[in-house]
Parts: sequence; structure tokens; C-alpha cells
Amino acid sequence: MLSLNQISLRRGRKLLFEKVSFQAHAGQRMGLIGANGSGKSSLFSMLLQQIEADDGELGLNPDDRIAHVAQESPNSSRSALDFVMDGDLELREIQANIAAEEANAGGGEGVHILYERMEASDGFTAEARAARLLHGLGFSGDSIRKPVQEFSGGWRMRLNLAQALMCRSDVLLLDEPTNHL
Repeated sequence: MLSLNQISLRRGRKLLFEKVSFQAHAGQRMGLIGANGSGKSSLFSMLLQQIEADDGELGLNPDDRIAHVAQESPNSSRSALDFVMDGDLELREIQANIAAEEANAGGGEGVHILYERMEASDGFTAEARAARLLHGLGFSGDSIRKPVQEFSGGWRMRLNLAQALMCRSDVLLLDEPTNHL
């Protein structure tokens, strides 16, 4: 569950909101609308724990994973497919640990456990899942292998959306997800 209890937030001298309270439960979908500068993005920054509220209590389950669509346009030499797969942080951690174990010890019990974690987290199908996401967002067959930096701004924003969707999250924050699409 996500809860705000009497939250107030200022940015500089501007009061964005005061004494706001709400709860969001598992499975709920909520929309947030308001004029530019009214605090929507600031609220998301607070939920991502990038900024703190001026007053009130923010209740986040520490075990909940929060995914969000970055508003910055990515610029990377990584392939679109790899960029999207980077959204699955658990997968990337397991892959890095497997590579380290195999480089250091060449196998053994530790690698076996990591491969079991990879199986349990559906890691062996991650590339296919990422490709399906990209195709669903309009990327053609071979384009998913192109470097991110070769795409236009609108296509890069689709990559951000795909990366957020690739993350196995409990909370998904979409801050103006259709910008540049």
C-alpha cells in the first residue's frame, strides 16, 4: 500500500500542495491531473524518494518496487533491446553475479544457486519479453538491435516506456508518458 497523510510540499517559495492524504492499494489504478507547475512531477519525485515532503507522512512499503518512465531522452550506444532489459534490475544483478562467479571460481554451488534464481525470475525469457514489448510499441524486427542513440526523441521515449514496463514493479509511475510519442 502507498499512503500520503497530511503531506505538504513546497518548491522554493511556491506551495504546491498542502495537507494531501490518500491511499493506493494493490491493483488500483489512479490518475493525477493538474495544470503545469501544480506539483504532479514533484509528487512523483517524492514517491521515488528523490525529494522529501515539507510536512506529513509518506507511507511506502519498503519491499515495493517502483518503476517510472524517465522523462529524459536516453543517449546510449547500447542496443534498444539491452536498454529495455536494463529495466529488470533483478535480472541484471543475477547476470552480473553469474559472470563474476564464473570468472572467479569457474562454477560450483554459488553459480548453481544463481542459475536457479535466474530460472525463478523468468530470466531465461527476458530477451523475448523485451522484444515483445518493443514490437508492441512499434519497433520493427531489426531495429531492436540498433543503438539507442540512433533513434529520434519520440522513439527514445518509447524505449523509456518499454524499460519501465520491463521492470517487475509493484507501483508504476507514468509522468506524461505520451510526451514525444
